[in-house]
Amino acid sequence: MKKKVLVFPCGSEIGLEINRALAKSIHVELLGASSVKSNHGKYVYKNYIEGLPFVNEPTFIDELNLIIKSYDIDFIFPAHDSVVLKLAEFKNKLKCEVIGSPVQTCRICRSKNKTYDVFKSKINTPYIYKNLDSDFQFPVFLKPDIGQGSKGVHKAFSKKNVRFYLEKNSSLIMMEYLPGKEYTIDCFTNKYGELIFCKGRERERIYNGISAHTFPVNDENFKRMARVINNTLEFRGAWFFQVKKRKNGELVLMEIAPRIAGSMGLYRNLGVNFPLLSIFDRLNFDLEIVYNKFGMEMDRALVNRFKSDLEFDNVYIDLDDTIIIDDKVNPLIIGFIYQCLNKGIKVHLITRHSEDNVLDYLKEYNIENLFETISILNKSENKSDYIKQNNSIFIDDSFSERLEVFNKLSLPTFDITAIESLIDWRV
Repeated sequence: MKKKVLVFPCGSEIGLEINRALAKSIHVELLGASSVKSNHGKYVYKNYIEGLPFVNEPTFIDELNLIIKSYDIDFIFPAHDSVVLKLAEFKNKLKCEVIGSPVQTCRICRSKNKTYDVFKSKINTPYIYKNLDSDFQFPVFLKPDIGQGSKGVHKAFSKKNVRFYLEKNSSLIMMEYLPGKEYTIDCFTNKYGELIFCKGRERERIYNGISAHTFPVNDENFKRMARVINNTLEFRGAWFFQVKKRKNGELVLMEIAPRIAGSMGLYRNLGVNFPLLSIFDRLNFDLEIVYNKFGMEMDRALVNRFKSDLEFDNVYIDLDDTIIIDDKVNPLIIGFIYQCLNKGIKVHLITRHSEDNVLDYLKEYNIENLFETISILNKSENKSDYIKQNNSIFIDDSFSERLEVFNKLSLPTFDITAIESLIDWRV
């Protein structure tokens, strides 16, 4: 029986990674919730709930419980650092189980000062300047005690700079600047408190605090630090920590987070599905991990997802240079065709293909059974004459073909570059 899993806020980078990790699982029915109207979650979560109060509002827990009860939620996945702590604090008042670590761990990890105080005698932590009278070694790095990503961080090159930033935010931590490479170490701790996975990855390119380009890195120091952290704090499920190198190459702890990381997708594609493992652990399964050890890099960038009010029952689509391009099947088109078939939308092939036996040509590419009808035209015929169904759309790489159909039938027409707007990415 599928477990109902609610992700909040589902539009964060964390929520989007949880979506990618769980959406196709046969063990999970996935739901996403958000407090804000404009967020990416609504474009990828089929079961989407909008209008939940912000996490710091007094009605948040009560409203969340109403959703949990209405949808029979089994587990909730926090997908933002503030939500991680809030749900841990109110765990006993929630009507479902929270995926995450104990509240004391979450409190310590939410504060950089608390984190450094706990670990300064155990592993390398940044040198902290106490006040403006300190003997600064410039540049100096300033960051919020409570924050995430790269929000509110500053690099200061003089006391005047430091004073300027402190006047804007007096709670900033003044710490040594770490100029070396930066790494995230993805970890998993099971129900017995055992650290069963620990692998590092370099954050080679960072965009708004997100690992935009990352790849695995092996370093025994990562494991040593992970064991110290795991033996000091109580974790349950997925967590990670970030380190950076000093000039002398020493690794220094930057932060710890008891949650899914947005770029854990790297190790997910190497066999380690952190969100799913976290759910299985909560179901009291004894876990084993299969980690594929071939090389892999992951690069992230903005992607397009669309929502339109277009509805159609039939698709008329060209063959050459549309479905088949350079003697290869266009995989995005095939994905769209199967999406249509899954929804009961009929797909009609309409082509000027010149070979004698079009069916043999389609069989060559294993696509002969996808079409409701197949129409083969000569050069003098118009494709509009073969479009017989109402509520249809037309797809063709040729502008002249699209123009003819549009002018005669006033149907929506699409070039192959616009197919992405027809894909329903919600799962």
